[in-house]
Amino acid sequence: MGVIVFNVTTAALMIMMVNCGLGVVGRDTLRGRPLPWAAVALTTLAVGGVLLQLAWSGAMDALDADPAKTGWWREFTSVFMQNGGLSGGLWNLLTLAAVAALAQWCWGGPLTLGFFLAGILLPGRIDTLLGLGDGPSTDPRNFAGSSGATYFLGGTLALVLLTRTRLRKEIALGGAVPALGLAMWLAQDNGHGLVSVYGFALGAAAWAVRRRLVRPALGQRA
Repeated sequence: MGVIVFNVTTAALMIMMVNCGLGVVGRDTLRGRPLPWAAVALTTLAVGGVLLQLAWSGAMDALDADPAKTGWWREFTSVFMQNGGLSGGLWNLLTLAAVAALAQWCWGGPLTLGFFLAGILLPGRIDTLLGLGDGPSTDPRNFAGSSGATYFLGGTLALVLLTRTRLRKEIALGGAVPALGLAMWLAQDNGHGLVSVYGFALGAAAWAVRRRLVRPALGQRA
C-alpha cells in the first residue's frame, strides 16, 4: 500500500507541475509555438541513453552514479540512464520531454538547460549543506534516472505560474506544488518532492534577478 501511495503522489505532483506550465503558456497555443530545441536535445540524450543500455550490457555499470565507483562523469551520465523498468523509463522520457518543452516556452532555452543542470548538481549538495541526507545514497534505485532533474525543472514552472496569474485557482495550483513536495518528503522521504521545492526556490531567485535586470533597462528606454 505504501508503494502505491508513493507512486500516486509522485505522479500527482508531476501532473500538477505540467498543468502549471500549461497554465502559463496556454493550452490553446501549443501548436503555434516554436520548436523547443532544449527539450528536444535533453530528450534525445535520454533516449540515446536508453538505446545504449539496450545495446551494451555494461552501460549502467560504466555510467551510473554508484558512489562506490570512481568517475567524475557519472554525476552527469547517470541522469540519462533509466532503471525503473519499461513503465518507469517511459514515464521519465515523456515527463522530461513535456516539462522541458514547457520550461523553454516559459523561461527560454538557455535558462531551461541551466535549470536542468542545476537539477543535476544542486540537490545533493544542498542536502549535505542542510544536513538532510546521510551522505551518498546506497539505494541502487537512486544511481540512475532523469526524474530528479525533471522534477527540479518542473518546480520552476509552479513559480512562473504564481508570478503571472491573479486567478485563485491557478494561485492555489502553483502554491500547492512546493507544499505537496515538502509534505511528500516529510511523510514519505520522497526525494521527488524535495527536489521540486529546490527547483521552485531557484526559480524564485531567477525570477527576482530577471525582474531587477529588466526594470532598469525599461527605465533607460523611457
